[in-house]
Amino acid sequence: MKEVKVSPPQTQSELEARCQVLAGKTLGQLAAELSILVPEDLRRHKGWVGELLEKALGADAGNKALPDFVALGIEMKTLPLNALRQPKESTYVCTVSMQQTGELLWQECWLRKKLAHVLWVPIEADNAIPLAERYIGQAFLWKPSVEQEAVLKRDWQELMDRIVLGEQGEITAKEGEYLQIRPKAAHSQVLVDGISSSGELTKINPKGFYLRTLFTKQLLADK
Repeated sequence: MKEVKVSPPQTQSELEARCQVLAGKTLGQLAAELSILVPEDLRRHKGWVGELLEKALGADAGNKALPDFVALGIEMKTLPLNALRQPKESTYVCTVSMQQTGELLWQECWLRKKLAHVLWVPIEADNAIPLAERYIGQAFLWKPSVEQEAVLKRDWQELMDRIVLGEQGEITAKEGEYLQIRPKAAHSQVLVDGISSSGELTKINPKGFYLRTLFTKQLLADK
């Protein structure tokens, strides 16, 4: 089977029209249309759903540090929903720089750029439903309101301040109102360079910024 290639959308309206077509399909139906095999489960294929949707919608950023839909400046995030149609888990945004020592500017940070304009795609994610039979929901575009950005900025500044002080190892997932920092690695043996409280290089587990389910639940309610 040769995988079907989809060209990038040229306008926001074109992207929204593609999302309308996807809504109500199962992951298995979409995968068949693109000649992509569906794994039995996601244990060894954690990013498969997001990759499938990126291919179906024509995302073109690849592994580059750019929004998924480069020309439109739009990032795509899947939103797995449990049986109650509520966000099942926190949403990964980007990695955290563990060697940050200089002045931090919210306006220039990668996290803010990633969240400037997001296409959210709800996906059925109840473990009782086989992967191929899970439905794709109606996607929606979102930009942070002034109030939302103020909270995100405050969380980011407080968390990054701790990293600058060399307190990476003490940060827990309980900190932050909308944002949290959590480990981002396959297992605890994965280590990257960080800065200790004394300013020296040290080894630490890689971490990522995540949006809490409290926040994504609000987005679903407001859409």
